[in-house]
Amino acid sequence: MPTAARYPDPTTRLLITLSAMAAAVMNQVDTTIANVALPHMQGSTSASREQITWVLTSYIVAAAIFTPLTGWLAGEFGRKPLPLYSIVGFTLASGLCGIATNLFELVAFRILQGVFGSALVPMTQATLLDINPPEQHGKSMAIFGLAAIVGPLAGPLLGGYLTEVLSWHWVFYINLPLGVLSFIGLSAFMPEAHNEEQADFDLFGFGLLAVGLGAFQLMLDRGQMLDWFDSWEICIEATLAAAAAYMFLVHMMTARHPFVSLALFKDGNFVISTLIGFFLGVLIYSVLSLLPPMLSELFGHPTMAIGIAMAPRGIGTLIAMLVVGRIINKVDLRILISAGMLFSAASGWMMAQMNLQADDSLVIFSGVLQGIGASLVFVPLSTMSFATLAPHLRNEGAALGTLVRNLGGAVGIAVIQAMTVRNTATVESRLVEGARPDNPVVSLAMPGFDFGSLQSLERVDYEIMRQALMVAYVDAFWAMFVVGVVVAPLVFLLRRPRRGAG
Repeated sequence: MPTAARYPDPTTRLLITLSAMAAAVMNQVDTTIANVALPHMQGSTSASREQITWVLTSYIVAAAIFTPLTGWLAGEFGRKPLPLYSIVGFTLASGLCGIATNLFELVAFRILQGVFGSALVPMTQATLLDINPPEQHGKSMAIFGLAAIVGPLAGPLLGGYLTEVLSWHWVFYINLPLGVLSFIGLSAFMPEAHNEEQADFDLFGFGLLAVGLGAFQLMLDRGQMLDWFDSWEICIEATLAAAAAYMFLVHMMTARHPFVSLALFKDGNFVISTLIGFFLGVLIYSVLSLLPPMLSELFGHPTMAIGIAMAPRGIGTLIAMLVVGRIINKVDLRILISAGMLFSAASGWMMAQMNLQADDSLVIFSGVLQGIGASLVFVPLSTMSFATLAPHLRNEGAALGTLVRNLGGAVGIAVIQAMTVRNTATVESRLVEGARPDNPVVSLAMPGFDFGSLQSLERVDYEIMRQALMVAYVDAFWAMFVVGVVVAPLVFLLRRPRRGAG
């Protein structure tokens, strides 16, 4: 831990923070910015609907595999060189994605983006903790939260605007100026950090973790498309993930220098904070995956209108970040985290009141509420997870926390999508059973309806599908409500850190 005299002066800290945040925002926006541009990419690359999803999957899988490597790389190359190398690689890969002419090139360059971008978010978090004294850690984590939470929220809006006004290529070109500015800023102002003694690289442990994470992520991303365990591919991926996870745990317990340090798991606050972070990922990313298709399919919103309806979520996040940064050293952090979970649950409850006659106000108000809740959870949770963790474990801790939060998002999206598809089919079958001439409810609702007319039957079938899909979305939002309520009490398992410890 550096002494007070060794911390950069306030102006230098500000410049380092802005430069590091530019890199983190660039990375986090890219997790969602390409989603809305997929149809345009599909047309340009002559890819099928299934093939074009690899543009998203390749990036996510590569980032998941290489994020745990951040701690070792930071010790090997240094806390300053690693983010600089990462920024250069990510920026170049973004430019290559923009000039890609076919699907193979686009997927290959997205993999490079995921590899180089995997260290940007955890290294930004570690950097902000390193350059600020402990009493400023709460404010620095509030600033960091802008990238971690607002980035994915802003991605669809920015992606939709760039795609409609310019072209899909610009969802990648937008990274070039940010990458250049971030590199120049960190090169000029970030101090050199002393490298701790680096243990031998645990290649076997990393290999097991990479196989397990890669197989697990592929299983989640492709499961619903392939009907889960009715597909041999999903069965193989699930078996690989389970076997690799078991072998990795055994290896970690028995190796002299395991890839993931066991010292991390001796800190109770870090372990519990990481677990809560998993569910925070579930709440944030699951809703982001639900709203765009719901607004498009059921309410007919174009891409820009969807982005505008979801934008207030980021406004709520920003407002709460500013407030939390000011009060974080004056309030019990556990109360803030628990309140944030309940805010997120209340947002799910509001969305569960959605119906086909509702307007965008419900989406906007619930979004603001969830943005506030996410900030109330993320900032104090980040502060508490590192308040009692040894400084030399920050790189590994930041990488593991980022990985688990992203895994929570991946699991949440997979579960919610599966629930939505299956609930839609169930509700539709029940509604179809009741759509018959001898049903008095049908006669009352649609007097004189002609069951012999093909056009009339098509109209009823379309309406049944809309109703079933709406019920499925409502059930998914109720699930978000339950997650928030159930997780909130876990917060009080955290130990309150010493005042001034962060």
